[in-house]
Amino acid sequence: MTDRITVWFHSTCSKCRTLKGLLEEHQRDFEPRYYLDAPPAPEEIETLLDQLGMSDPIEIMRRKERAFTELGIEGLDRAGRLQALQEHPELLERPIVVWGDQALVARPPEKALELFEGP
Repeated sequence: MTDRITVWFHSTCSKCRTLKGLLEEHQRDFEPRYYLDAPPAPEEIETLLDQLGMSDPIEIMRRKERAFTELGIEGLDRAGRLQALQEHPELLERPIVVWGDQALVARPPEKALELFEGP
């Protein structure tokens, strides 16, 4: 497995900042994926869903965001939800940690450490 850690990161998010501190404390280098600055393509979201072991994009969406309700996300099909995440990346839950072919939504941030503990 690769040692490369990627964190889907939003710099003003307190959970992301907490995770950054935890990774630094545990001497884990990571590459931030600033998804608000460079919104993910549907194919990238598909890969992320595979790594998370999820199938429906709604599972990684922030349901309290205004856009979630305004866009009627619950009434959209899978393709519509993928498109919504590309056009409104603020809908993406955060932080998400990717390590090799595994990923998890790090809520709470300490949950990310589970990836590195092994079986």
